[in-house]
Amino acid sequence: MAHVGLTGPGGQPLVLPVAFARDGERVLIHGSTGSRLFRRLAAGEPTCLTVTVLDGLVVARSAFESSMQYRSAMVLGRCTALRGPAKRAALDAITDRLLPGRLVDVRPPTRRELAATLVLALPLDETSVKVSTGPPADPPADAALPVWAGVVPLRERAGAPVPAPGLDPDIPVPDYVRRWRR
Repeated sequence: MAHVGLTGPGGQPLVLPVAFARDGERVLIHGSTGSRLFRRLAAGEPTCLTVTVLDGLVVARSAFESSMQYRSAMVLGRCTALRGPAKRAALDAITDRLLPGRLVDVRPPTRRELAATLVLALPLDETSVKVSTGPPADPPADAALPVWAGVVPLRERAGAPVPAPGLDPDIPVPDYVRRWRR
């Protein structure tokens, strides 16, 4: 998941979680044409998009030295709205990133659905990547304290698929759903 933000009216920061896909040297996101935030992004307001994966908790002998293991990326810039075939290709790219293989089963979007969706591209011209790894960095004076220290690894995993209400029980769970991994 990514978070996209901008400064709203009166200087109020606004941040929204969004699905995303990387497409070469740009990031693709989509949202409702009714969203004030997305309309402002489409108009070229400066934005910041971030993606973070939490890999672990770093447990030090002091609260001050405790931390997290993570991988994060930040993109600064201005979005452009995609239209026509580029818009449709971007929606397909986002769908395929979320659940590779899904496009073969779903119906294409209707004209009305396409009209209700803004698809934006944010170039990767200004980016920053930060990675935090390793064990706690306890100062030597803390090393002798009788307090457990180490790393608690965190993993994301898919649970068992839950069918939609009313789904015909004879429709099998597709392989791309059963095999999904981050």
